Amino acid sequence: MSRPEHVAPPELFYSRDEAKKYATSSRMREIQTSLTERAIELLALPDENSYVLDIGCGSGLSGECLTEAGHVWVGCDISKDMLEVSKEQEVEGDVILNDMGQGLPFRPGTFDGCVSISAIQWLCNAETSTSNPYRRLLTFFTSLYRSLVQGGRAVLQWYPENPQQMELVTSCAMRCGFGGGLLVDYPHSTRAKKYFLVIYAGQRDGQIHKAPKALGTEDAQNEARFENKRDRAHKGKRGREDISKKEWVKNKKQRQRAQGKAVPEDSKYTARRRGPKF
Repeated sequence: MSRPEHVAPPELFYSRDEAKKYATSSRMREIQTSLTERAIELLALPDENSYVLDIGCGSGLSGECLTEAGHVWVGCDISKDMLEVSKEQEVEGDVILNDMGQGLPFRPGTFDGCVSISAIQWLCNAETSTSNPYRRLLTFFTSLYRSLVQGGRAVLQWYPENPQQMELVTSCAMRCGFGGGLLVDYPHSTRAKKYFLVIYAGQRDGQIHKAPKALGTEDAQNEARFENKRDRAHKGKRGREDISKKEWVKNKKQRQRAQGKAVPEDSKYTARRRGPKF
């Protein structure tokens, strides 16, 4: 079965009929509810009545969970039909039409926290010849960081297609100033495995961000790691890792491909030693 983001852009894929399915399907409601409840748990807001942003709110299923948890929320989505259904459901939050890849239109420090269910994977696709996933992700995370209060946390549940997408999304979040990391619930299960990007915008005075526990494992490697510095491998004289020049070039090209950049294919001439110029 094709992934939805491979079928059509989100504003077209989530048509009126698809929006109705989300609102009426008991299976879909159960899945969205369980994911949102887990996201709220990871969000770990200190008080009820917090102001929360719901990115990719759709028909309002995740918003209903936020309301039940005692929070006030604002939702945004790129699908007009989805938002129309949420209005028909009379959700208690405010909803706006917005493409998160073009930035979030909120004042700095507006929200205490943010949740997103099954949305950010859409940013990894180039829908047009001029669309650049890397730039759209940077725009999104920059505006999200600005929209949160200092020390505010965001929990973004998503379905990465491959390791390159995971690297692309997490590296963009860190580049925009976020701390935190990727948490995987039930990592050894094919069906139950769920990915959550748990990130925070800075740190308040006296605030300590504790890494949340992943479900379905006791392995510490599957917990989100909250650090203020990166682990550095052993470096050579020039600050680079002790690897061959060809390996270094290939690794760099692989990182650029994950960022959506155009990179020449590898060949027998890749990183070859050049002779002196006369």
